[in-house]
Amino acid sequence: MTLRHGAHAPPRLRLLGLVFVLYFTVSGGAFTLETLVVNVGPVVALSALVVIPLLWAIPEALLIGELASMLPVEGGYYRWVQRAFGDRWGFVNAWCTWLYSLVEMSLYPAIVIQYLGAVVPDLARGWTVLVTLLVIWIPTIVNLRGAVPVGRASIVIGMMVLACFALLTLFALPNMTHLPWTTPGPVEPVRWSALGAGLSLALWNWIGWDNASTICGEIDDAGRTYPKALLIAVPLVAIGYFAPLLAALSASDWRTWREGGWPDIARQVAGSAGPALGVALIVLAMLSAAAMFNSLLLAYSRIPLTVAQDRLLPAWLAVVDARGVPVRAILVASTLYSMLALLPFGELVSADVLLYACALGLEFAALIQLRRREPALRGTFRLPLGRAGLVALALCPMIVLVGVTGIEISESEHGGRALFVALLLAAAGPLVFSWLDRRRAPAAD
Repeated sequence: MTLRHGAHAPPRLRLLGLVFVLYFTVSGGAFTLETLVVNVGPVVALSALVVIPLLWAIPEALLIGELASMLPVEGGYYRWVQRAFGDRWGFVNAWCTWLYSLVEMSLYPAIVIQYLGAVVPDLARGWTVLVTLLVIWIPTIVNLRGAVPVGRASIVIGMMVLACFALLTLFALPNMTHLPWTTPGPVEPVRWSALGAGLSLALWNWIGWDNASTICGEIDDAGRTYPKALLIAVPLVAIGYFAPLLAALSASDWRTWREGGWPDIARQVAGSAGPALGVALIVLAMLSAAAMFNSLLLAYSRIPLTVAQDRLLPAWLAVVDARGVPVRAILVASTLYSMLALLPFGELVSADVLLYACALGLEFAALIQLRRREPALRGTFRLPLGRAGLVALALCPMIVLVGVTGIEISESEHGGRALFVALLLAAAGPLVFSWLDRRRAPAAD
């Protein structure tokens, strides 16, 4: 992007802002983990939350850290795959990304409405639509001001979420009566019929470490800052999950839990502070969902921007304002998200995980290809592994994906249909590229 003559360079996102943008593109707190426990019980839930970060999140963060350090450019993963494999596969990566963004961004208004139901039961349809639009368009207004305001909002809301769950953990400590992976009273059998949906949900709570790479052009010294932010954000997310979950499981009977039940859990485990924490968690659950939408809109809106810069989308989408903000791309994205925000939650998570993995597989392959073809291309962070080590590391997340997908297809009521549609749409990417490439506008002289 080119600034007008005499214009000052826009402010860039710094380390702390990026840490919390990453926090909200991946996590947003322990919200939805109670649903995981309800689905599969504490033993399977805790096991999944240990195994998945070891085999998925940590390898992903390491591989993405090297890519972001190697090529800290606007467009992030789209540019990485494009440089490694050319325009077609770069577009396929962007295509899968855009598809799963359409899926994922529809989830956050649903989460807000779910928690709002604790305050206003039986919310009328008209109010549901209004809340959905507010969750989408208030973050849109923040995004229109640039990456730095998004980072500031993420820091404030992230600190509040972490502080509230930390207080819940502290107040629950005196009330812990049993080990978190045990059940008081008769042992509850594992609910194998819900295993696929539960594992997809556990996986969904750990994916997204590459999302913010699309704004590398708006990050201060991105080649150094992005790997540092990953180093901080990964353990921050892990602590934010395990501390409250372990304490709450040890201080209550998980069989009384329900989806969207953290406010009730706080009242059970936190003693006299429980009612106040319950109210705070309702408010923060809604703020967290809005903050996740806010951070992800920042990341996803740069995909149509960079694809348009390559003349595969209309040129007007590539226009940025004096601060470098792609106003038109943001508005188009938010309009599409508004139209798709009322799809069913369960089917969305299943499709989201698969589409994300298709894009991520291309990014891992890009790193291996760039190491082979451009050995001198390197940043400040580089994994001390050869190509064989990189392949082994990249295979870990793919093994997790295959396992979770297989279980989801065999046991989920709607998983097979959602996954089939996701695969069909992903496979359409090369055909869509061929059509757009034939219509591509000639480059300006």
